[in-house]
Amino acid sequence: MQQFWNERYSQQKMVYGNEPNVFLKEQLQALTPGKILFPAEGEGRNAVYAARQGWSVLAFDYSEAGQAKALALAAKQGVSIDYRLADAGSFATEPESVDAVALIYAHLSSELRQSLHRKVQQWLKPGGIVILEAFHPKQLVYTSGGPKDEAMLYTADMVKRDFAGMAIILLEEKAIELSEGAYHSGPGFVTRFVATKTK
Repeated sequence: MQQFWNERYSQQKMVYGNEPNVFLKEQLQALTPGKILFPAEGEGRNAVYAARQGWSVLAFDYSEAGQAKALALAAKQGVSIDYRLADAGSFATEPESVDAVALIYAHLSSELRQSLHRKVQQWLKPGGIVILEAFHPKQLVYTSGGPKDEAMLYTADMVKRDFAGMAIILLEEKAIELSEGAYHSGPGFVTRFVATKTK
């Protein structure tokens, strides 16, 4: 998979566009900027947007090509982000060190997903926020992007179990219209989740 993402991100254009994810943008507008983590951040469009809004940004991905494009985008837009090369199994940061975690289409195998989601809760400060948007299994009938392996797609119940103990602010499964570059375009079906760490 690492080679797949390196090849995809090696294209000259931004394959998921330059603009941030719409749901993420909406959620960040309601928050006071602090430190935010972006796992599996790819080309950096969301991380750079957050930095432009005053957030201190930490991001990681295992794609060197994605990291290079993200750092170039940050430089072009006059912001700085801390973007590390790591995969979801090996990345680590200090407990209770971030105010928010944005999981935007961070599709992982079941075991890796559950492990990362546990660690996300450890990394969050009390009162910290998780913002998640991911493709739902119903996405398999659409052609607007996402994994073709149902085990890597997220239901509301799955996310609720993974983040048990957090206070849910929003949890929904819904049809949306995607306009995020060549690989996220057209009708789709997603799971959206926002929750806060209560202790």
